[in-house]
Amino acid sequence: MKPIARLAHTIIAIGITAVSISSSSAADRITGHHFATRSEAMAPHAMAATSQPLATQVALDIMQAGGNAIDAAIAANAVLGLVEPTGNGIGGDLFAIIWDAENGELLGLNASGRSPQSLTLDYFIDNGYSAIPARGVLPLSVPGAVDGWFEMHEKLGRLPMQQILAPAIAYAEEGFPVTEVIAYYFERNAEVLKNQPGFAEVFLTDGRPPQKGKRFKNPDLANSYRLIAEQGRDAFYRGDIAKTIDRFVKEHGGFLSYEDLANHSSTWIEPVSTNYRGYDLWELPPNTQGIAAQQILNILENYPLAELGFDSPEYVHLFVEAKKLAFEDRAKYYSDPDFNEVPVQQLLDKDYAKERAKLIDLTRAAKVYEPGNPPTEGDTIYLTTADAQGNMVSLIQSNYRGMGSGITPTGLGFVLQNRGELFALDRNHRNVYAPNKRPFHTIIPAFVTKDGKPLMSFGVMGGATQPQMHAQILINMIDFGMNLQEAGDAPRILHEGSSQPTGERMIEGGILSLENGFSDHTRRELIKMGHRLQEAVGPYGGYQAIWRNHEEGVYYGASESRKDGHAAGY
Repeated sequence: MKPIARLAHTIIAIGITAVSISSSSAADRITGHHFATRSEAMAPHAMAATSQPLATQVALDIMQAGGNAIDAAIAANAVLGLVEPTGNGIGGDLFAIIWDAENGELLGLNASGRSPQSLTLDYFIDNGYSAIPARGVLPLSVPGAVDGWFEMHEKLGRLPMQQILAPAIAYAEEGFPVTEVIAYYFERNAEVLKNQPGFAEVFLTDGRPPQKGKRFKNPDLANSYRLIAEQGRDAFYRGDIAKTIDRFVKEHGGFLSYEDLANHSSTWIEPVSTNYRGYDLWELPPNTQGIAAQQILNILENYPLAELGFDSPEYVHLFVEAKKLAFEDRAKYYSDPDFNEVPVQQLLDKDYAKERAKLIDLTRAAKVYEPGNPPTEGDTIYLTTADAQGNMVSLIQSNYRGMGSGITPTGLGFVLQNRGELFALDRNHRNVYAPNKRPFHTIIPAFVTKDGKPLMSFGVMGGATQPQMHAQILINMIDFGMNLQEAGDAPRILHEGSSQPTGERMIEGGILSLENGFSDHTRRELIKMGHRLQEAVGPYGGYQAIWRNHEEGVYYGASESRKDGHAAGY
């Protein structure tokens, strides 16, 4: 490996001005970086950031009515399940990291569901499947989101659930105007899912999905929300909703049953952390991919990224190689800890990261990496809320592929997730399919503390994009000095084609995509290093964040310019 001093010497000349040489600009703003789309939102009492304006407003309304950040997060998630069904809904799973201000502790919630008890690995093998299908009844797993809401509410909520869900019910009955980006994804999903059972009856009119600005109503979802508000979690897992799901899935040859729903439970878990240049990044352990972001940062901490510069081929190269290394471990080790011992602390060991970093050739892109041997002893929405008491919620929720399986049980108003697609069918793989098992999960909330104090709740939606962007957000802020909004607006690096927990292996180094804003010089140098560059539109994720300024008693909010939403406070 080339000595760091020599590496730094070769790039300092371009690194100092790298961030200003891009040919892309959001607008002629008088302050901040040229790619910043807007200022950070600031407020003294409370803040919410979501991917759709109505959800942000509802979160603030709930807190102004006496609710806390937990109530606001549930209310916003319910609204998003209505207004952005292209990314989430109560047919999917949920994860959250919550700062409990009263007790001064960080809590983790895994509200992901398990595979059907009556569906076996032999079914897939005997019927000739090499992978679990993406759509239809076979990739179904138990939806965990509603149980997640009630776990959060029982532990920390303040307002009654009827009041929390009332705004979503009202919008579902009265209708809401479909926003631009969501309308785009409605169109894309409808083309794929229009023939799935029940889908067209809820989401299509005369064969077309709702267009931008159209007032869309979902009375069936309003009724489902009302049952949940009045009867609690059992309405979904033991009542009429569960019975409807059971009957509909069986009618279409599936395996998800009433018993699977009735037996579901969420799990409160300990978030895990790694320190990156003085800041503690907290993620949830497997079955999520959260620790991949931490592994990337542990590797990159060995390099002087601030000296290299944001728009430098050396930084982009190091980032991509660190991602490849972390994703090899992700492919091998990340799985349901109830079925396998996942060596989380060993994977996050700093000495292990140093050894992995030694595998990086500073001048050449690797085509293949092997997973390491740590020392022994997956479309989505993301939202975040913070209240006057200091509670902060980092919540992510998803159907997996856009609108999930497409399976839409009659009269319920929502699609069922297809998260089961992320199991492997190799009997020797840790993430192999088994009954009553949680699949590998791509959705990950994140949280940052410093010196034991809550500092930042954030997330970036978008499948395997998420750990890459978690790492980039912190690098942008810590190494490159960007503010909360600029860190999300900055052009992003996306590497695809790594080995996967479903069994696929990287053999040709994968594909690198760079958003507009990286210079031609950087692109050319990366090609010389052996990276395969490819243009990509849309897969760079969606970011929301809240930063707590303890000295001033102020919240900062930031929201993704690539989505429809915003951050706001009071």
